[in-house]
Amino acid sequence: MTTDHVKESGTEAPAARQAPEEVPRPRGIGPLGWLRWGWRQLTTMRTALVLLFLVALGAVPGSILPQRGQAPEKVAAYLDEHKTLGPWLDKLSMFDVFAAPWFAAIYILLFVSLAGCVVPRAVKHYRSMRARPPAAPRNLGRLPQSATYETDTAADDVLAEARKLLRGRRFRVDVADGAASAEKGYLGETGNLLFHLALLALLFALGLGNLFGYRGDVLLTEDKTFANSLSQYDQFTPGRAFKGGELAPFTVTLDDFKAAYETKGDKRGQATSFDGHIRYRATPGGKEKPYDLRINHPLKVGGAKVYLLGHGYAPVFTVRDAKGNIAFQDSVPFLEMEPRNMTSEGVIKVPDAEPDQLAFYAILWPTAVASEDGKQIVSAFPAPIRPVVTISSFKGDIGLDSGAPQSVYKLEGIGKTLQPIKGGQKLLEPGETFQLPGGAGSVRFDGLKEYMTMSVNHDPGRIPALIAAVLAVLGVATSFMVRRRRVWVRASAGEGGRTVVEVGGLTLGNPTSEFDDIVAALRGPEDGPGSEPGETEPPTDRDSGSADEPKE
Repeated sequence: MTTDHVKESGTEAPAARQAPEEVPRPRGIGPLGWLRWGWRQLTTMRTALVLLFLVALGAVPGSILPQRGQAPEKVAAYLDEHKTLGPWLDKLSMFDVFAAPWFAAIYILLFVSLAGCVVPRAVKHYRSMRARPPAAPRNLGRLPQSATYETDTAADDVLAEARKLLRGRRFRVDVADGAASAEKGYLGETGNLLFHLALLALLFALGLGNLFGYRGDVLLTEDKTFANSLSQYDQFTPGRAFKGGELAPFTVTLDDFKAAYETKGDKRGQATSFDGHIRYRATPGGKEKPYDLRINHPLKVGGAKVYLLGHGYAPVFTVRDAKGNIAFQDSVPFLEMEPRNMTSEGVIKVPDAEPDQLAFYAILWPTAVASEDGKQIVSAFPAPIRPVVTISSFKGDIGLDSGAPQSVYKLEGIGKTLQPIKGGQKLLEPGETFQLPGGAGSVRFDGLKEYMTMSVNHDPGRIPALIAAVLAVLGVATSFMVRRRRVWVRASAGEGGRTVVEVGGLTLGNPTSEFDDIVAALRGPEDGPGSEPGETEPPTDRDSGSADEPKE
């Protein structure tokens, strides 16, 4: 049976039962398309805001948990106290947040996102500022602000007067096709872009400081000098691209440190001022200059700022060994145990004593008095009115010869390599000497000096960051104060040889009174009655035509 006979007999299979033609599957956008899509998503303002929130959120652990860059001893103490949680937080870099890879990734993505958002906007904004003002809409009466009046002045003269008036008000004006188009207020958008560009510059400046800057902490005792070298720092945190040879060769000498305290009332003992009287040289051969280093009054030298952080006491001791030789004679910084009245503790290590090495643990009371129960000594005031130290003596091997690092504020090996001297405890006032039992030597409390702790901070991004912050404030203020305004004036022949003048205004946001002033200036006092500004109602018949409002 032929195909024609099948069709004629109606025995052909229904169309629904026939195999459908294979539709070509849509092709994927490909790797390049996915990259283009990802870039568009990254460079949206929404993504930039999310990343900015993540930066703020990521900085929270850095303000709550101790950080290795500022207080490594507190990090060690936290890990000792939290055996389970501490190691997990350490793996997540919670003790070094601002140097963590995840924080750097968020920071870099935010920088790229802002750059991708702001730079194209800035280029587009620059082009729009140089472009001609938009042409007048067909129906000016449909604008938020409009007015119509008649005048005997010719249409060309009206447009010439409108051009002069609007230019006097700093509008950009273009006259074409029987209408004058004027626009101003680009400064508001410029301020908005300035704010975002300044934010971008601020991020760059912060990154510049983290890369090439450094921060170090120094403890400096009276009559001693600090030279700006790595070996002189108690703690040093360099930037990732910083090199040790970049340190400026300045020196600082502490001549005297004075602290003043409240002497009466509920605030008795509270510090009122700290003053470090120092001398400094900007270069090794430079002139020595005096300076009064105080809180919030840093010293600027060698491209760095030297801040005063705190202070403490450094008792002076002279230690003689069993042979009568002076084995130690220097001041020893003590750490405060009780901040209110500056009760402090410290250790004296004498590795050069012979035949046995000597060590001492001491407690200092700046103003020593008896406690209320009379059983112990306490400090009644933070100033050194009656300084007293108590000495506990040890002899043996201090452990410095092993090469293992030790804290200068702690004795290692007590009860093992370092044994207490029986009867080796003594209360000393300045000038008193304690002869150690068994002829082990002697220790004399010579007097009391003070020390100050300084922070040396070099941040090459500090000035750019300050400029960027100022520009950001100016930009955001300008964006709120200045709004985009557009005005159109159309002049055409009316009945009786008069000229019909239509004026329309469009303001980004709420209308302003400036439009009424422009209309009043255009009409002048000699024109006849007409519709006042804002009285012209837009036509109700929407089908008769729509206004071509310019896009903001």
